[in-house]
Amino acid sequence: MGKISPVAAKYMIHAQIQIEGVVDRPDVIGSVFGQTEGLLGSDLELRELQRSGRIGRIEVDLDTKTGKSVGYIIIPSSLDKTETVLIAAALETIQRIGPCNAKVKVDKVEDVRTSKRAQVIERAKALLSQLTHGTLPDSKDIREEVEHAVRTMGIIEWGPDRLPAGPGVDESEELIIVEGRADVLNLLKADFKNVIALNGTSVPPSIAELCHRKTVTVFVDGDRGGDLIIKELSLVTEIDFVTKAPDGKEVEELAKKEIHKALRSRVAIEQVRMELNGNRMSDSKLDLGRDRPQREVVGDRSRFEARPPQQERRDFPRREERRPEGRDRVMRSDRPPQREMREERAPMRRPSVPSKLEKKDADNFKKMLDDLVGTRGAYIVDENANILGKVPTTELTTTMESLTGSIYAVVMDGAITQDVANSAQEAQVKYLIANESQVRPGSVRLSILTGKDLQ
Repeated sequence: MGKISPVAAKYMIHAQIQIEGVVDRPDVIGSVFGQTEGLLGSDLELRELQRSGRIGRIEVDLDTKTGKSVGYIIIPSSLDKTETVLIAAALETIQRIGPCNAKVKVDKVEDVRTSKRAQVIERAKALLSQLTHGTLPDSKDIREEVEHAVRTMGIIEWGPDRLPAGPGVDESEELIIVEGRADVLNLLKADFKNVIALNGTSVPPSIAELCHRKTVTVFVDGDRGGDLIIKELSLVTEIDFVTKAPDGKEVEELAKKEIHKALRSRVAIEQVRMELNGNRMSDSKLDLGRDRPQREVVGDRSRFEARPPQQERRDFPRREERRPEGRDRVMRSDRPPQREMREERAPMRRPSVPSKLEKKDADNFKKMLDDLVGTRGAYIVDENANILGKVPTTELTTTMESLTGSIYAVVMDGAITQDVANSAQEAQVKYLIANESQVRPGSVRLSILTGKDLQ
């Protein structure tokens, strides 16, 4: 009897069988041939198809439990798909096997070529990968690989703490301090060899001693972690200059041009100490290593000189024009003129913590503000002090415009600008809370609170 090899089969019929009794495999195979005989005609007779090799060996796997038999039937086929599914459907006509009732259910008809095709694709990928890696790289790749290897070899382990450093740390009169080994590698790529890494936020004694002998520039990432490293170094040792990567970037990510630009824009440590002592260590104030006019670097005084005086003054109506009816009678009363002027100007002052703000609400706002430090995000809060959502500060204005009238308070990281305050006023926000405020007093009609107000 001719038999088809599983390798030559195009389709595999998978069927489940359930028998109300105990039978053997030959009983199942005999029933498959016997009960399908003549059902599909002489052209699709299973015995003839198996004899000619178009139907392969019928595999039966049985398992007997509690007097019942269950199992699987697998039939390989090299017929076309129409003839194969007809044979599969004929299997479900089997109702008895031996003396026992039985039920056959075809699970699927599998196309063997699909799995073979997947195997071919995976093997082709592996062969292509070997071919690609085995080819000769171009001259640019060779040059970059050699330069990278040379720079990597140039990293040394300096001092008793074995800190990653460039080869020019001891010889150079100037020193650049960065955060980690990857930062040292990037500065070596930009031809800076007098660089050393802290490998953490703590300052080793060897670094502190080295800073006393050299002109030191601290170059850190553009995040809150960089601010903490600057503060730690300024407290435990002598440093001369400070610079930072742009917002959201790390030193190891900067291109050579960005590194040179940041180092040219470094700021003297005296200016940084003034900002640290004033509790203004935030990105809006300590904008180091970024695009800004040179007058911003010399000191705070230049910021006021650079601003036209007209921007500091608001054009209000003359007192006579804004005086309501009956004010003349008030002015002619016994109240001193000074008191009248104070009452007219009272609404222009930004209020401190309102009396309506309960201590519980103030504590909740203070906790939210502490959670947001360094995240550059903002909380949208309802009247029950529930956080409705968190958005980036860059999207805060758009969010408030879309939620006009439904916001009770906004707690944000950073400083409140005049644009944010104006948008909050238009959105009918009652409280606007942040680390600090750059809003002119009296310019908006809402309560602006800072971290100091909530203490």
